[in-house]
Amino acid sequence: MKQTFTQSMAWLHTWGGLLFGWPLFAIFLTGTLAVFDQEIDQWMQPEIQRQAVPVALAAERAVAYLQREHADVEPWNIALPNERNPGLKVTAGDRRRGISTDLDPQTGEPLLVRDSAGGGFFFHFHYTLNLPRLAGIWVVGLVGLVSLVALVSGIVIHKKLFKEFFTFRPNKGQRSWLDAHNAAGVLLMPFHLMIVYTGIIIFGLIYLPAALQALYDGDIATFYEEYIEEAPHHHGPSTAPLAPLVALGPLLTQAEHRMGPLSGLSISHPGRADALVEVRRVLGNRIALTKGQNMVFDGVSGQLLAGPPELRPSVLTQRVMFGLHFAQFGGYPMRWLYFVCGLIGSAMIASGLVLFTVKRRRKYLVEGRAQGVGDRLIESLNIAVVAGLGVACIGLFWVNRLLPVELAQRAGWEVRLFFVLWLLSLLHAWCRPHVQAWREQLGAAAALCLGLPLLSLLTLAHPWAESTRLLVELAVLGCGLLLGWTAWRVGGKAEQNVARRSPRAVAEVG
Repeated sequence: MKQTFTQSMAWLHTWGGLLFGWPLFAIFLTGTLAVFDQEIDQWMQPEIQRQAVPVALAAERAVAYLQREHADVEPWNIALPNERNPGLKVTAGDRRRGISTDLDPQTGEPLLVRDSAGGGFFFHFHYTLNLPRLAGIWVVGLVGLVSLVALVSGIVIHKKLFKEFFTFRPNKGQRSWLDAHNAAGVLLMPFHLMIVYTGIIIFGLIYLPAALQALYDGDIATFYEEYIEEAPHHHGPSTAPLAPLVALGPLLTQAEHRMGPLSGLSISHPGRADALVEVRRVLGNRIALTKGQNMVFDGVSGQLLAGPPELRPSVLTQRVMFGLHFAQFGGYPMRWLYFVCGLIGSAMIASGLVLFTVKRRRKYLVEGRAQGVGDRLIESLNIAVVAGLGVACIGLFWVNRLLPVELAQRAGWEVRLFFVLWLLSLLHAWCRPHVQAWREQLGAAAALCLGLPLLSLLTLAHPWAESTRLLVELAVLGCGLLLGWTAWRVGGKAEQNVARRSPRAVAEVG
């Protein structure tokens, strides 16, 4: 046990931050990219073009295709074009495991669209680490809990937060890393606490299921029906007589007038007398996450059966927590704010990891002994997790353009090559001296970012016909410039001078 409470908190902050900092950095960085998951989807599927098509017309084209090709498969799910997602997609059967087809919104004809992991990969990775879903949620929950402890302990050990916010000493080696870590942490402390806490709350019923088990015997469906007043659904095959499906245009107009922009609809038992049409709104009209607050119509008469339910205060509080984390509200200004905050948070974690190795390197220099295998492994993991993950993330964009469009299980190959790049970065970090490894991997990530527009120019006939793809590449160029500057600064004059200093001088600086 350390001598004082502050020393105990410093020890907890240091080792908790190191051991859980690696997965936390991966979660933060991929979560930051997931802020623009649908925009990345558009970039990775350039065959889908934005068209000015009324929602009602797009829905009619989708229904006509489903009636022609999948009349005997239900339910039908239709993803409608909207501001962030210009595509029209239909799914016959379950939304996740059914037969999905991309359609031209104007003609209703199928589009040949490349299979891609897309921005959804970053979204799912940031809360599962690509592990089996339940196991990944538990691991990420543990990382989130420890990160809360690290944040609180960081507040305890840094007593002069206001002063440290305005303190930065460049070209001072360890002091520069410490100043950068403190400034990033203090600047966005409320954001860091909010994003980590709300991330844990999202899966609160998984982490703390005792109340649900005791009150509802584990029956989640009953819980949702009672507290969220879930809209009616039909399950299982229908034996009702045949009946024509109602025209969807007036239903969509009514739903859009009441709920705002629409994301899609589901039709259960289409062509039967008991058909239901459930219309979904776009997430983002308000800070409380609106998932599940849909309108349900009779599929034959068009009568409104259920509107958006009124949420109880406890559920509304929970939905606000969800909304704060997912940032579906506030449009693009809020997304950019979350994106920048996420990058600064990632920089805070990275600087903390680097600071650990810089301090130990100085300690060994003072003591006149060589770095051990364990410290070398930590250094290599730092490089691979921070710089190597950047190479893998931008590498996924390159893989998307370079793999053949018709390749079977193409999305799976994109993910596999992502992890191959990440593994190669670890091997490279182990084989190369640490300063050179940092520079080479950060430089590689910068080069891949800066070369992305050229790749698009070589692989697409009209690479920037869609404004969203152009904006994605401009953002990538900005990240490339930042990475290039970082690669140039890493191992700068202050770090290189450490080896030439006497042990006494190093001790005085440290």
